[in-house]
Amino acid sequence: MRAVVQRVSSAAVRAGDRDVGRIDRGLLVFVGVERGDGPADVEYIAGKIGDLRVFEDPADPAKHINLSVKDVGGAVLLVSQFTLAGDCRKGRRPSFDTAELPQIAKVLYEDVARGVRAAGVPVETGEFQAMMQVSLVNDGPVTLLLDSKKAF
Repeated sequence: MRAVVQRVSSAAVRAGDRDVGRIDRGLLVFVGVERGDGPADVEYIAGKIGDLRVFEDPADPAKHINLSVKDVGGAVLLVSQFTLAGDCRKGRRPSFDTAELPQIAKVLYEDVARGVRAAGVPVETGEFQAMMQVSLVNDGPVTLLLDSKKAF
């Protein structure tokens, strides 16, 4: 399972003409589920999302990023993105052979949302398998890559 985590001042996602998720200060997280992912991958990604210390601590300006989204009372906007499983190493067209089947990926994506919520972080989501428009104000910018298999 892979995730792109961005610290944001605000973020929103639309599906068609509908607003489906919106947050103020927090994390915008794109999640891609790969074949073979399971509960351990969900636990790893959900845990990282809730505990990553990527927010500034006004009490300790020497440590530029020292607080988690929980610590600052922020929220998470979680958006499914199967293209994170894309392999661009060969040719010019990405291969998505490692992306999980949608019916399995949806369950794991929803499990990530539940895991982050269980940690006490408010979570908004996109709409699984929908064409979405995501807008954000990246704060920093701070953008991090997560991989539950720790490939990077």
